[in-house]
Amino acid sequence: MSRFATLALALGFASVASVALAAPCSNSGGQYEQWKPAFAAEAQRAGVGQRGIQALMNSSYSNSTIAADRNQKSFRYSLDRFLQVRGAPTIVSQGRNRKARNAGFYQSLESRYGVPAGVLIAIHGMETGFGGFMGNSRVVSSILTLAYDCRRSAFFTPHAIAALQLVDRGILSENSTGAKHGEWGHTQFLPGNVLRYGVDGDGNGRLDLTNQTDAMASTANFLRQKGWRPGAGYQQGQPNFRVIQEWNAATVYQQAIALMASQIDG
Repeated sequence: MSRFATLALALGFASVASVALAAPCSNSGGQYEQWKPAFAAEAQRAGVGQRGIQALMNSSYSNSTIAADRNQKSFRYSLDRFLQVRGAPTIVSQGRNRKARNAGFYQSLESRYGVPAGVLIAIHGMETGFGGFMGNSRVVSSILTLAYDCRRSAFFTPHAIAALQLVDRGILSENSTGAKHGEWGHTQFLPGNVLRYGVDGDGNGRLDLTNQTDAMASTANFLRQKGWRPGAGYQQGQPNFRVIQEWNAATVYQQAIALMASQIDG
């Protein structure tokens, strides 16, 4: 089964697989407005309601998202260069302080999900500088642009449907902001992962990944659901490194998380 088919099935989108067929992709933004009604029809068949459809119709093609998707440098960096560019020593130093100040919080997450503080803190630092910058692109427009674009339409289409469902549920709005690829919150979840792994960590009845407690709990839940083994190692060659690989496709990113996490936990 393809990665697209697996994701569509996992998210429960009975009609998602037909979206790309009924709403053809394009390599430029010129047909985006014509594409939206076709995608809306498929989204409705996938269960998206009025609020989600309205957000779709109000969306706009994001040139900045396409530029970012065409210029991903992480895959080309050596590990040393990547650590330098991402400011690894600062993340580790600040991460240790954050762990010390909130020891009880991180211990509660480890007790529930089995994921140690260092891993969660390293991800948080890498993704948004501990919430310092969570993105300024509109999530719905960004993810719909990637579903429309031919380069990776199959991968992003289920996430686009999920984003519209999140609007229906009041978790996102059409103006919610995140990263260029539609990731949202402190640790940058794609919309489909918000639906599947999001946790109301503070128990206030609302899932909000711009809330640190919800975001950390959701990140821990993601890793646990992907197969994290409590107490097992997470460096390369150890059981949990495979789970870290589920977080990001770039090898240097995976290596950096494992390395910084061990230094934070140490």
